[in-house]
Parts: sequence; C-alpha cells; structure tokens
Amino acid sequence: MAYADDVNILGGSVRTVKENAEALVIAAKEIGLEVNSDKTKYMVMSQDWNAERGHSVKINNSSFERVEEFRYLGMTLTDQNSIQEEIKSRLKVGNACCYLVQNLLKIKIYRTIILPVVLCGCETWSLTLREERRLRVFENRVLRRVFGPERDKVTGEWRKLLNEELNDLYSIPNIVRVVKSRRMTWARHVALMGEDRGVHRVFVGKPEGKRPLGRPRRRWEDNIRMDLEVVGWGHGDWMELAQNRDG
Repeated sequence: MAYADDVNILGGSVRTVKENAEALVIAAKEIGLEVNSDKTKYMVMSQDWNAERGHSVKINNSSFERVEEFRYLGMTLTDQNSIQEEIKSRLKVGNACCYLVQNLLKIKIYRTIILPVVLCGCETWSLTLREERRLRVFENRVLRRVFGPERDKVTGEWRKLLNEELNDLYSIPNIVRVVKSRRMTWARHVALMGEDRGVHRVFVGKPEGKRPLGRPRRRWEDNIRMDLEVVGWGHGDWMELAQNRDG
C-alpha cells in the first residue's frame, strides 16, 4: 500500500516482506530515490510475540528495527491489532485541540474542528463498551466546558451538569452514534466494492491458523451486525442488504 512517499509492505512472513522491500529499494534507485533506513520499521502481527523473532530485515547493510507499534497515515497500528492505542492517541489530540480553542469553544467549534480530529478513521474501529464509554467521557467533558456550570436551585451553589442534563442540551447525535453511523456507511462502500479492490479482498479473506482459547475478540463485522440489530435490520446477510441499491 502506498500513499505519496508513505509505503506499507504487507506479507505473510518476514521473508516475504524482506523480498518485497528489496524489490522496492531496487525500483526506487532506478528513478533516483532512496529508502530512509532510519524511518523504516517492521512489525510482526502474531498471537505469538516470539514469532519470527529470529529473523531480521537487513537490506544493503541497513538493519530495520522491529517495533510493537507505528503510525501510518496518522493511524496507530499495533502488533496485537488493538484499537485501544489508536483511541488513546485520538483522545489525546482531541484534548490538545480543546486547550488551543478553549476561549472560543462552542458546539460548532467542537463539531467542525475537534470531532473530525478525534474520529479520523473511525469507520474501521471495532469498539467494545469500554472504548465507547471512554469516547462518551471525552465528549461530556467537552460539553461541560461549552455549557458551563449550573446554579443549584436548592443550595444556590454552582455545580457541574449531569450526564442526563448534557444529553438534553446536546440534541445532536453523540460521538458513539456518529461512529456507528460512519461505520455502517463504510460497510456499504466495502460491500459495493469490486472483488479486485484490496479493501474487499482483505475483508473477505480468511486468516490462517486457529483462534486462541478464551472469549474471542469483537470483530469489526460483529459491530456492524450489532448496529443493524439496534435499527431493526439484524436479520439476514448484511452484505446482501448493503448491496441492494434499491433498499
């Protein structure tokens, strides 16, 4: 996968990645470009952390560092395919944006500046209740800054607004509902993609091996099915439903 000068090489093994990286280095030299070895990293996504540990990626006397996570096009990718680090990073950036515009903070500023920063790439997120709760906590914190405190009618003291009061004041769909809406929109795009598209091949592909013991992790497709059940479309094949242009 390539976007401008940001190239991401995928492979089923370190050896495959190394061979493709060598081909990239040769092709780059032919047009006068060089691969920056200091900025080039590699990551192994496996249930076994020691997998491929004995292998190293070394090209033209340059050794590439193995990392547990790295950022690609603004997204945080981890070797455990966990979305938690990405959400932490997004909320951190969102808090920084709030600080920069704290004197101008209004609902419109939140919707047009802060929210797009926090939800960049949210269409691919697979959220658990824990992550949904973290997103709501962030949004409620911002809304309390926007609406300010309220004077208690009984004691006369100023207090923070309760979550229920924030829901009444903020009539626009909350941050979790926005994520679910964008996710279902992206699911429809994926379903309508041709079989030759890389995104479609990744989605319908079946990884090799067996799942580990214990409760399986929630998948992106599981979120889609749950979202459809909420709106009354949980029965049947969601792919066929998405491909029905007349529906």
